[in-house]
Amino acid sequence: MVFSSTFFLFLFLPATLILSLISPRKYRNLVLFLLSFFFYFWSENWFIGILLASALIDYICGLVISGAFGNNLPIKKLEKGAKRTTLQKAALITSIITNLSILGFFKYANFGIRNYNLFVGMLGLESLRLETAVNFILPLGISFYTFQSMSYTFDVYLGNTRATRNFLNYATYIIMFPQLVAGPIIRYRDVAKQLVERTITREGFAYGIRRFVVGLGKKVLIANTLAVPVNQIFDVPFSQMTPGLAWLGLFGFSLQIYYDFSGYSDMAIGLGRMLGFKFKENFRYPFIAASATEYFQRWHISLNTWLRDYPYRAMGGSRGSAFKVYFNIITLLVLVGLWHGASWNFIFWGLLCGFYLSVQRYMIRNNLKTRVWHPIKVIFCFFLFMTSMAFFRAESLTQAFVFLKGIFGFVDGDGVEYHTGLYLNNKIILCLIVGYIGSLPVVPWLVSYYEKIRSRCSSRIMPLVEGLFLAGRVTCIILIFLGSAMTLASETYTPFIYFRF
Repeated sequence: MVFSSTFFLFLFLPATLILSLISPRKYRNLVLFLLSFFFYFWSENWFIGILLASALIDYICGLVISGAFGNNLPIKKLEKGAKRTTLQKAALITSIITNLSILGFFKYANFGIRNYNLFVGMLGLESLRLETAVNFILPLGISFYTFQSMSYTFDVYLGNTRATRNFLNYATYIIMFPQLVAGPIIRYRDVAKQLVERTITREGFAYGIRRFVVGLGKKVLIANTLAVPVNQIFDVPFSQMTPGLAWLGLFGFSLQIYYDFSGYSDMAIGLGRMLGFKFKENFRYPFIAASATEYFQRWHISLNTWLRDYPYRAMGGSRGSAFKVYFNIITLLVLVGLWHGASWNFIFWGLLCGFYLSVQRYMIRNNLKTRVWHPIKVIFCFFLFMTSMAFFRAESLTQAFVFLKGIFGFVDGDGVEYHTGLYLNNKIILCLIVGYIGSLPVVPWLVSYYEKIRSRCSSRIMPLVEGLFLAGRVTCIILIFLGSAMTLASETYTPFIYFRF
């Protein structure tokens, strides 16, 4: 089940909201748990057992780390920086090994088998190939809920939050459907109080509806529209690639993945608000970033802060020699690549992003400032992002390098049989223009401009100005929803890109 489906929009979501509103407060978590169980079971069937097993292991490990397992003493937050016992360390290690083993088995077993077969084939040892190996299916959202569950035991161990004895509350935190499949990665410490006591307000519910509809429009009206020419361009034979096709394919995919993923995050945050939760932002206009560091501070914020707070700091972070810092950065980005998928493409993507960040770090360390007009920095940063997307979208390293050569003009396609005109029409051109403009903070600028006008208005015309603003906002939301609903009724199923991670 996906958010951008008619079943979810017109059956599951209304039923969920009605049940959440009429349920007594003490039963809201039970209702949300059961609804989320149904939501995940609908698509993944008994793979939900893996999710619940992961949650149970980390729940027990959290109690052991806090010293509350097997007794009824009040649970206290551990002291930060204090020495931990062998048992506490063992519980943390158990959580890490168990979670990473489950994730590694399902996500990297096929990758390992393929490369093992390739290696023994190169050695001429064909008899050792694993021909009968099972093709393991990746459970939906496993990368997200594994990291989310692990953050709980990390925070209990580090003294950032208290453990909980209430397994229903903890399981609801792990399985709640708004952010289960593709994030954002929510920390337990950020929603612990909301799990115990939350209020669904009129303002919060209205905000949630607006945020959900905007996310739905991002996915259905822009991302899905751009997916058509992008997929067609990435099917062009390598020998027929032209610079125009390479630029159009990478530019289109850059916008597609942004609207696809940020649209899902918007819907998740909106659903959370309708249910009484406040989730942190996952995107802050990454295409206005003027550096690689700033870009990672604005894109998939929940993942990047998770990696910064746990593995990066455990590796030593930015402390130590320059070489060690560069090594930590590149290693971390390679791990980020592997988190996205078991493929050499993602490893190269991580290496490339690690290289970008290391170069910037080198320039800062050595005080090599560049006096470049800020918009040029923003455009160059977007260009770097676009080049990295060649590895993210391509089916192979060969195809990624074909697209990279294409944007620099080193390809041999004559543009007769395959040319940009085949993939551009008025709808696609409008999507590209609106998509890029919409990726900039235009809405905050308009709201700021409205506030300035409002502050200068006399009390006599203030109601008129506020009424026009409200009417305009409501009209936009209605049009986005109607456009999305009509599009969903007429097009084929297009899953979210991050579902495969």
